[in-house]
Amino acid sequence: MKINYKKYQQLSNTALFSLLITAIIFISSNEVKAQLNPLSSQYFLNQYQVNPAYAGLNDGLNVNLNYRKQWSNIPGSPSTQNITADYKINKVGLGVNVYNEKAGSLQRTKAMVSYAYHLPLNNDNQKLNFGASIGILDERVDFSRINGDMTDPSLAQFNNKGSIFEGDFGVAYTSNTLNIEGAIPNIRSFIKQENENNVDRSQFYAAASYKINSGTGENSVLIEPKVAFRGIKGYDNIFDAGANVTFAEKLFLMGMYHSTNSASFGAGINYKNSLSFMGFYTTETSALQGSASGTFEISIKATLFGK
Repeated sequence: MKINYKKYQQLSNTALFSLLITAIIFISSNEVKAQLNPLSSQYFLNQYQVNPAYAGLNDGLNVNLNYRKQWSNIPGSPSTQNITADYKINKVGLGVNVYNEKAGSLQRTKAMVSYAYHLPLNNDNQKLNFGASIGILDERVDFSRINGDMTDPSLAQFNNKGSIFEGDFGVAYTSNTLNIEGAIPNIRSFIKQENENNVDRSQFYAAASYKINSGTGENSVLIEPKVAFRGIKGYDNIFDAGANVTFAEKLFLMGMYHSTNSASFGAGINYKNSLSFMGFYTTETSALQGSASGTFEISIKATLFGK
């Protein structure tokens, strides 16, 4: 984030720059922060965001756009953009998942391609789904947003490390009522156990939900309770619990509580089962309440060439 020297005249330039470098190193150590502060749409609207096994699960070409802004009252606060597209070909699903986050002077981009196989089981639309993603992760510092010693070798070394290959793996059991899933993000780091001194790295994700239908047509109500568990290296594991309620297949209401003492809320509409709009708000964790505003997110989902 940009530092105003006039505002901190009691600190020397050297001290300020040291603080800046420390912040950069801390942020860069949080690999794929999307898993730690996930987009709220991943719970119900677009589960492919977190689990490649969901690529091509539904008919048609599914395109999702997301924009998120955190801590809007703080200069240089994080902003996130995400786009996914997945398509079903018989029992095979193909997908693309691009995630970009900018926080102060640090920009992180992850681009993945996914392959999934959907194995039909018995009736009730039961399937066993397997998926894997492979792509690149790129992190770099934007020098135009730094006030300090541009000749410091730490900055050049950070940008010169280049992009790295990364992969994700996921499985899911799905049916008309019950969904159970698990995913391992950042497979390269998981297998090699790299960055042992780094914390706040997502190690796995698991979730289960159950759909309850009531009524028909304009009077129909679909309630889907869900629980999720996120394993974090060097930090307390995070539990999520909540539900999504759909009225007449047109209006969505969502709420999730997180064990970090924060909560996410969302509402949206579905137009002719082909275009959905949803907005989300997430309160800050207990450690940041009172010092930072919450997180705002907008999601758009379009289904093309569907049956």
